[in-house]
Formats: sequence, structure tokens, C-alpha cells
Amino acid sequence: MIQHILILFIFLAAVAYMLRILYQTFTAKSGCAKSCGGCSTIDLKKIQQELEKRKASTPSV
Repeated sequence: MIQHILILFIFLAAVAYMLRILYQTFTAKSGCAKSCGGCSTIDLKKIQQELEKRKASTPSV
């Protein structure tokens, strides 16, 4: 009987965790719910400036 209660508790904890992840995915304001910080570190303007700088510094033949 105690094993069944323990398994039920673990199962309910897993379901709650999955529901929390699903909720965060649909309510994310920054566009990413993973909270790894990888999405916010991409700066397209900075990448474009670096590409233009490389083109300008490369000698044309």
C-alpha cells in the first residue's frame, strides 16, 4: 500500500512539473520559456555590424 502511495506521489509530481513547463511555454513574454539565456544573447544588429566591418576590412582584388 505504501508503494502505491509513493508511486502516485511521484506521478503527480511529474504531471505537475510537465504542466508547469507547458504553462511557461505558452505564457513566455520573451519568446523563450527555457530560461537558459541563449535566446536573449543573439543580437542581430551587432552581427550585421560585424559582417559589414569584415567586408570593409577585406581587401578587394
